[in-house]
Amino acid sequence: MNSVTNDPAGGTVRRPVIGICARTAPVTLQGSELTVSLALQSHVAFLSQAGCTPLLLPLLPGAQDLVGRLDGLLVPGGPDLDPVLYGQDAHPATRAMTPDADRTELALLRAALDARLPVLAICRGMQLLNVAHGGTLHQHLSDITGHDGHRPPAAAFTLGRHPLKLRPGSGIAGVLDEAEPQTACHHHQGVDRLGAGLTATGWAGDGTVEAVEVTGHPFAVGVQWECGQTPDRRLHQALARAAGHPKN
Repeated sequence: MNSVTNDPAGGTVRRPVIGICARTAPVTLQGSELTVSLALQSHVAFLSQAGCTPLLLPLLPGAQDLVGRLDGLLVPGGPDLDPVLYGQDAHPATRAMTPDADRTELALLRAALDARLPVLAICRGMQLLNVAHGGTLHQHLSDITGHDGHRPPAAAFTLGRHPLKLRPGSGIAGVLDEAEPQTACHHHQGVDRLGAGLTATGWAGDGTVEAVEVTGHPFAVGVQWECGQTPDRRLHQALARAAGHPKN
């Protein structure tokens, strides 16, 4: 599916449609307490500026049926995944779970992968990508790493910065294309056992997996850092380019 916009030359331009998995959150608007479905505005703006039409996808039953109308999927950050999905009990630090939405999002992601749609999975999205392939998660990384650098303790939202080691020749290395990339992360969970059919292609210095790719897929990339919380648009642009190509 492509959306259509007017071309300055008088014709039409078909813009790839990229689904963005919605998050549900309470907000205060004009003095009223509301619960809304939302997406980070930078995801919307970066994809639009890259020539795509972003489409917000509320995580309701049957969301996976929309895959045939999409040209790509972005799975953003969000709350902790229900550990039942990967066969564990909840750690005391695991919180804000949304089990029904988790299962809907998992079905949507699997349908997108089966359809060979380009996928960009960010932070929680990368963790979901790992779980979708049978992998497991460390539920509280500081228990493993001995530090809180991936989610710095602070009153305000603060990004952790870490040098990033990328696998030479990987898709993510080609997208970032720089000698000394860094993460900009905010997460307390991460990949434990890597799922079958995934290749780890990026790591922090402490060994935390920071990027994965679906083996044999044209473009299905997961990154653990907060892509969208910085001005860096390269991954959104890569998703847009992949979505403009015919699926095979």
